[in-house]
Amino acid sequence: MLKSTFTVTGRPVMQTAKQDVEELLKLLPDDSTLEDIHYHLYVLEKIRRGEARAKTEGTLTQDEVEARLRKWITK
Repeated sequence: MLKSTFTVTGRPVMQTAKQDVEELLKLLPDDSTLEDIHYHLYVLEKIRRGEARAKTEGTLTQDEVEARLRKWITK
């Protein structure tokens, strides 16, 4: 896992992967399955990677996204 710049709760803090997991476990219901935990960790990691990529590569405006989608969407 990447070191996070934002925690699960959205507070800006640098923390380790272990701390991310501990924080996530506190937020999940007690009856969460291993599959639930795995899914939430997967989503959290994908978000973190997306944020890091957006920081290095930039993002698109709404108009740019719509223009790109028009090429793929058929009526």
